[in-house]
Amino acid sequence: MFTGLVEAVGVVQEVARRGDITRLLIVAPAWHTPALGESISVSGVCLTIVAASDATGGLLAFDAVPETLAKTTLGTLRPNSRVNLERSATPSTLLGGHLVQGHVDAVGRVICVQRSDDWRVRVEPPPALMEFMTPKGSVTIEGVSLTLAAVDPQAGWIEVALIPTTLDKTTLRDLNEGDGVNLEADATAKTIIHWLKHYAPRR
Repeated sequence: MFTGLVEAVGVVQEVARRGDITRLLIVAPAWHTPALGESISVSGVCLTIVAASDATGGLLAFDAVPETLAKTTLGTLRPNSRVNLERSATPSTLLGGHLVQGHVDAVGRVICVQRSDDWRVRVEPPPALMEFMTPKGSVTIEGVSLTLAAVDPQAGWIEVALIPTTLDKTTLRDLNEGDGVNLEADATAKTIIHWLKHYAPRR
């Protein structure tokens, strides 16, 4: 589990395919001491560290299966791609974002980027994901916990406002119209709606 507060931005060094497994080699700044088997959010996708070059980070290796590559943006990564990194949360972690599972629901499409003092990004999620999008609620985009500034259920888009700190400390500044982004809807919203749809009618 994560909080959606990105701790570091890594750079993909190599994407190596070995049969059905793809190994991602990511150069990470020394922001913590990695441990083999540790869970890391890589642009919103929960992955396991399978190798590390040294105790301070350096080069981190992750293995991804075809399902992960097909249903997230990780399948589009190339050398020099930038990725958001976050360690998994512990009971003592400050919950500055919201509860994030690292289980991407779908890939959305950026339909507009407003670059100004009021920097905004508008994203079109798959239609099935729109019911979980609540104005002023939470959403995770590329592993970043964000507040939904606007939601248009009829047109089928969501919009987030980005402050300078978010732009400086994550990869969201790199987004352009047409880009795919990993989306994870708020787990509480998903749980409530699932119960209402499948169990409340029986009561």
